[in-house]
Amino acid sequence: MNKTDNKELRLIQGGHHYDVSHGPYRIVAAPEGKPPFNVDAVVAEEDTFLVMSAQPVVRVPKEPLMKVMTRLIETKPKEPGTILVKGKDPHRILAIVHDFNEEPTWREEWIESALEAVFQEAENRKLESIALPMLGTKHGSLEEKRFLALLRSVLDRTSFPHPKRIWLVIPPGTSLDTLETFKLNRTQISTDTHR
Repeated sequence: MNKTDNKELRLIQGGHHYDVSHGPYRIVAAPEGKPPFNVDAVVAEEDTFLVMSAQPVVRVPKEPLMKVMTRLIETKPKEPGTILVKGKDPHRILAIVHDFNEEPTWREEWIESALEAVFQEAENRKLESIALPMLGTKHGSLEEKRFLALLRSVLDRTSFPHPKRIWLVIPPGTSLDTLETFKLNRTQISTDTHR
């Protein structure tokens, strides 16, 4: 394989991970709870009003109820297709890909736009590694193969050196055939017994 061709993909089968190189990126598919490496940021699906990441615990407000209600009324929704970064070590990148006022709640263009924003943010912050779920497949009806096509399309247009490693967080039951759709050429399969 020519290492200078940034569109070449290489599959390494072995262990519990699926490992693909795509240009400057190393993408390792592994289930949630089985990180293949430490990450600088974790991406999560989110909705326009940030309900999906809200804490399910009911707490007694520390401020007057009227102030809480006023703040809720004045809350503006986030723009679909954007991201919001919270915390650090690791950062939480909320990908706004759902709008509960729409049916379906997600759109491919929102997912693609959010992916572009994630990679731009990774470059801005010089993040070495991120955990990326298959946006739109867990809380939406986007097919895993279609998400992989959107991801590949975004990576094809991206030439950032960051992140270097992407942990593609795959849902339980994801088949190897689904993951292989990310490759461009089936003949580039090789085996790595060191995993």
